Amino acid sequence: MTVARQRTLTTSDGVRLAVQERGNAANPTVVAIHGYPDDHHVWDGVAERLAGRFHVVTYDVRGAGSSETPSGRRHYTIARLAADLGEVISEVVGDEQVHLLAHDWGSIQTWGLVTDPAWADRILSYTSVSGPDLDMVGVWLRGIRQRPRAIARQLLDSYYVALFQLPLLPEAVIRIGVLDRLVRHSALHGLSAGATVRDKSRSDAERGLALYRANFVPRLVRPAPRRTTVPVQVLAPTGDLHVDSEMQRTAPAPWCESLATHEVNGNHWVVEHSPEVIAAHVTRFVDENSGKADRPLF
Repeated sequence: MTVARQRTLTTSDGVRLAVQERGNAANPTVVAIHGYPDDHHVWDGVAERLAGRFHVVTYDVRGAGSSETPSGRRHYTIARLAADLGEVISEVVGDEQVHLLAHDWGSIQTWGLVTDPAWADRILSYTSVSGPDLDMVGVWLRGIRQRPRAIARQLLDSYYVALFQLPLLPEAVIRIGVLDRLVRHSALHGLSAGATVRDKSRSDAERGLALYRANFVPRLVRPAPRRTTVPVQVLAPTGDLHVDSEMQRTAPAPWCESLATHEVNGNHWVVEHSPEVIAAHVTRFVDENSGKADRPLF
């Protein structure tokens, strides 16, 4: 197994982030951003498979893993999280171009950088797994007449988003282990008998509630999506119990100049239980957007 090189970055607002690197820094860079309630280890399997061809950068987002946890919702807005990603990129590779890969809340926040015109020439490609842009979703939800069943499915799948807006109750649910059981059920969904999953951190889950409280209501009530010229690839797990595959594939369509969508077999945590599938899709997409599509996958 490739040993990750560790470094620490202090952001412009004074938060220390734990950053990891694998592979040769002279190779094309892929930055992978994790979701909720994970830390950078969710990428271990994918990063191991990519590190032979790419310089792979991961980090614990603020409030997760070994990174610091600032207090207050204003520290967890998508704008602030996207700024963190930009600062990680600049710290690790300077002005070099990069490819982005993100999952769940990592994807949600990464859309903030991908749709920023100031970063359009720095990002060569973006692969999103189970994490649509909230502003794009806000517009998509307004199409109830065109897609009533898909929207109904998504609203039912997202029941916990409303729960997370409440004071105190979500913290209590996490502390007594209810969220553990729900996440375990989701992570094992569709896997063979005897499959195991990595436990999630209750402290990360509790701290990560700020992501939901700082962003969902304003983004969905007053959506203001931005277009992007960055080539985007959406990998939509067919067994995702939280993010509907149809929404993942169709919500970005009006806003992306270049969009490729693929359904992949797996559940919400497909990046962890099928890393070879994700690594193959990412490698192919990176090559297609680096002028190296004729190279082997690994």
